[in-house]
Amino acid sequence: MTAPEFRYSDLLPIGADDTPYRLLTTEGVSTFEHNGRTFLQVEPEALRLLTETAIHDISHYLRPAHLRQLRKIIDDPESSGNDRFVALDLLKNLNISAGGVLPMCQDTGTAIVMGKKSEGVLTGADDAEWISRGVFDAYSRLNLRYSQLAPITMWEEKNTGSNLPAQIELYSTEGDADNPVYKFLFMAKGGGSANKSFLYQETKAVLNPERMLEFLDEKIRSLGTAACPPYHLAVVIGGTSAEFALKTAKYASAHYLDNLPTEGSITGHAFRDLELEEEVFQLTREFGIGAQFGGKYFCHDVRVVRLPRHGASCPVAIAVSCSADRQALAKITKDGIFLEQLETEPAQYLPEQTEDILGGDVVQIDLNRPMDEIRAELSKYPVKTRLSLTGPLVVARDIAHAKIKERLDAGESMPQYLRDMAVYYAGPAKTPEGYASGSFGPTTAGRMDSYVDQFQAAGGSMIMLAKGNRSAQVTKACNEHGGFYLGSIGGPAARLALDCIKNVEVLEYPELGMEAVWKIDVEDFPAFIVVDDKGNDFFAETSKPIALRVRTRSKERV
Repeated sequence: MTAPEFRYSDLLPIGADDTPYRLLTTEGVSTFEHNGRTFLQVEPEALRLLTETAIHDISHYLRPAHLRQLRKIIDDPESSGNDRFVALDLLKNLNISAGGVLPMCQDTGTAIVMGKKSEGVLTGADDAEWISRGVFDAYSRLNLRYSQLAPITMWEEKNTGSNLPAQIELYSTEGDADNPVYKFLFMAKGGGSANKSFLYQETKAVLNPERMLEFLDEKIRSLGTAACPPYHLAVVIGGTSAEFALKTAKYASAHYLDNLPTEGSITGHAFRDLELEEEVFQLTREFGIGAQFGGKYFCHDVRVVRLPRHGASCPVAIAVSCSADRQALAKITKDGIFLEQLETEPAQYLPEQTEDILGGDVVQIDLNRPMDEIRAELSKYPVKTRLSLTGPLVVARDIAHAKIKERLDAGESMPQYLRDMAVYYAGPAKTPEGYASGSFGPTTAGRMDSYVDQFQAAGGSMIMLAKGNRSAQVTKACNEHGGFYLGSIGGPAARLALDCIKNVEVLEYPELGMEAVWKIDVEDFPAFIVVDDKGNDFFAETSKPIALRVRTRSKERV
């Protein structure tokens, strides 16, 4: 038997870096020569400064390419009115967040930092500690939200009060001996989009065009809208391990792997399948889910990456980057500290006029009326009706719901505020000085599904407001008890805070911080009827598989 030939390739050969960078500073970096090599000395403070600045920028600005994609939805004559409405609201939101005060999303995320440090880079410090210092400074000084829970015991948790720990992964690379460089990818990953990362352990049976598209039709459709589409969708097929498949999907959703090769080789490196990307993209347009409330823009784009695999294992990973498409590249070289140039002037992407592009009637709902009257008004309209809400809302999410359930289970009555007011599932970011509210967008409704039947039977949660699709048990409960679920646009947290939320006060559980029960007063708050009191669910129809028309590929592609 002929001995195999040694071949080596990086598993993820990411290609040339065509990122537009801006120079932060030339301080904190220097070079020296030793033994014929150039070394780059990076002061630990440079890592802190770069991290703090990166977290600020990705909390308030997005890439120009993402903004162009939002504007494309508005300009597309085939977009639904709801598609355009969502895209316009997201652009308005980004115009507000670019002011640097209100972050674009209330879930300001887990800080994730990946670094590649070439051999000639020296810091003389624990790099992860100084990167963590930058995360700490950004979250403590800016109007961001602390979301990290430390496990005190197996069952007890406590908010760390700083958004630490961050997820920091640092790798060593060979690099150029004459030009050592430290490269970074910074991400802020909110719970909504992180929860839509999925791993499926499949077999070779899925590796043909017809079966793969049937499989992806089912799995991608199940993502729903809880993570705030339009999505940047990534699909990874194969992987040397389950965790590597998932990590690759996360990188691909951030467009970090856009310059991968587009063909494979015997060395086993990853490649992008551009043809399958287009097929999956067209598939998502046929779902009917659209940009949250019907249409064709469920996704901005799709990335499909093929990885090598063990012959007995075929992982398939799916991940998304949501409307808060928060990531930026950075590098430290002998010339200074550089951060990706994001768009600081998003107003240029807004259309000159907006009234005629949206289409459709808007139903005004007065939340100051008794609950029975509000429900009777909502009962007049079909699902997918666009609403404008004005009046009081009670705000409660995961921990508050758990505490109220404990009270009901103990024989206590439903709190009167959940009887009298519609409940908004949300948790605010910090309130800037002089503002009525911090960024305050909706959270994922599905996490509260298990409470709905019990709460409605006790007279509460008769009208719910949040983002994303819900389970059949919620539709059943609303049908039995006469309740409604209203969908709010996922994403425009800064715009809601600035334009719609006029007052915020704590009602109960102030010790829970952003998880407290709040009362807010809103004006012209946008929403859609998603589940009504008659057993109708807008998303029920879009969850059904569609007939696939798969284009036959050449034998070489199969």
